[in-house]
Amino acid sequence: MRLLTSSLLAVATWVQAILAAQSSRTGYAIVPYDRAPSNYPGAPWSFQPDTTRQRICHVPVAPNGGDSAPAIIKAFQECGHNGKVIFDEHQIYHINSVMTTTGLSNVEVDVRGTLLWSPDIQYWLGHSLPVGYQNQSTAWIFGGDKVHLYSSNQAGNFSGNGQVWYDFISGQPHGQQSNYPRRPHQITFNGLTNSVVEGLNFWQSQMWTMTLIHSNNVLLQDIYVNNTNHKHELDFNTDGADTIYANNITFARWVVDNGDDGVTWKANSTNIGVFDSVFYSGSGLAMGSIGQYPDRYEIIENIHVKNCAFHNTWNAVWAKTWTGVQKGYPPNGGGGGKGIIKNILFEDLTLDNVQQLWYVNQCTSFSGQVGDCNTSKFQIQDVTVRNAKGTVTQNYAAKLQCSGAAPCFNMAMENINLTYQGNKVTRYLCDFVSSTIGFQCTQHPN
Repeated sequence: MRLLTSSLLAVATWVQAILAAQSSRTGYAIVPYDRAPSNYPGAPWSFQPDTTRQRICHVPVAPNGGDSAPAIIKAFQECGHNGKVIFDEHQIYHINSVMTTTGLSNVEVDVRGTLLWSPDIQYWLGHSLPVGYQNQSTAWIFGGDKVHLYSSNQAGNFSGNGQVWYDFISGQPHGQQSNYPRRPHQITFNGLTNSVVEGLNFWQSQMWTMTLIHSNNVLLQDIYVNNTNHKHELDFNTDGADTIYANNITFARWVVDNGDDGVTWKANSTNIGVFDSVFYSGSGLAMGSIGQYPDRYEIIENIHVKNCAFHNTWNAVWAKTWTGVQKGYPPNGGGGGKGIIKNILFEDLTLDNVQQLWYVNQCTSFSGQVGDCNTSKFQIQDVTVRNAKGTVTQNYAAKLQCSGAAPCFNMAMENINLTYQGNKVTRYLCDFVSSTIGFQCTQHPN
């Protein structure tokens, strides 16, 4: 009874926080159906007129806090093609079981209430669904073509009950906390194409907030992610969003407060944009980790980040590859992969108390093991960082620990105006950087 009472109190506290945040949220303009939004990537806007979605399903709430997942799945089965699925205002939908809603087409999904995942850790560890990469798992697989997932009343919430997960993970032995097996992501967009996700709030996700995998031509805008720990501890693996085998994905006007990557691009992420967004407390924007699977060739290409701000993060932007020596297996082991990161542009960045602007680490290894940093054959090239200003907590602008087996080249840094304790930063730490543009390496990293 004591455990049940504490869980209910935690839920009540979190619902109060959600309602308070809603009252202060600024408005946004929902995407119209007669023209493309300015940030829409890839193919021309192709949503069909509202009149083509005549079938409407209001999702009923299960009584007495029961599992609403079956009703949600049924609503998508009945109205997921040429229809509308509505989660009603002021309702809390308890999600006590996994969901798969894929193959959707020409559907509006209007989240006016709150989806609240149960804190039953043992259920989720036993039933979470495979993501299809790094042995990761998820609570909800969602996919389709021409999907508009949004909140018409600006009060759509996804709450993962993450505090129970943060406490559980912190109690695990050292070395078993990162990527804990079967710990679920909140939602995985698998096969989502020609779609828009907008105006939603994500609270205390169980692990990664969302993953986009095998997805193309998706705009995600006006998204708020808060994965902070009530105990004021940083929690790893609470990413805002991850892209995998994804193309033409745009993130616009995001706010992320978490303990890990704000947005991260993993294997075969191409033509990704992040614009007009703000990141707090975590590790910034990341490329990788990548190169985890031995002899597999993967890419990250054509990334554009513009007009983003970083507050108290470890980095503004960074890249992380596995070493060239395989140690263990995913999710926490691996290495020996090959590939390339290229054609990357980071511009108009503002830093506030950030450790460093630009960081490259090609030393990722099994469970934090060190060494073999010069063995990665994952190439990093043609990266530009320009127009960056603000304050850093280390007396250098960049720390580029590239691999001796595949040195970085065509690394550009232009118009960098950073201060450390009131003094202009002029130091750039480099290892195995074969060509620089706009700056000079001043010393090797420690």
